[in-house]
Amino acid sequence: MAVNKDMSILVVDDFNTMRRIVRSLLKQLGFNNVDEAVDGNDALSKISSKEYALILSDWNMEPKSGIELLREVRQSEKHKDMPFILITAESKVENIVEAKKAGVNQYIVKPFNAKTLKEKLSTVIGDF
Repeated sequence: MAVNKDMSILVVDDFNTMRRIVRSLLKQLGFNNVDEAVDGNDALSKISSKEYALILSDWNMEPKSGIELLREVRQSEKHKDMPFILITAESKVENIVEAKKAGVNQYIVKPFNAKTLKEKLSTVIGDF
């Protein structure tokens, strides 16, 4: 089945520059229907008012982190199966294990490029 490049994607990061970088990489890969949230609380608000096919979220944010956002998304009956990719500067094994236990679909360590993003997206939404 072909990947719908018009699907709604939510990029969550407390740094505007990082949101712009992720949006730009997604655009390079052909995805243009991208919304942004500035933290986990903002993301939950957006998720409650719009259907998203994928969330790409930074881990380290205040006041609600990406891992906290992931846990809340997984507890929601409506959104529990939503593809979720965590992005972080941390490559510690215990963080990866924690993310997997929380139900993350993929994990990207910064810095990354379009090729890495495409590989991770392909494992979550299918080849494109």
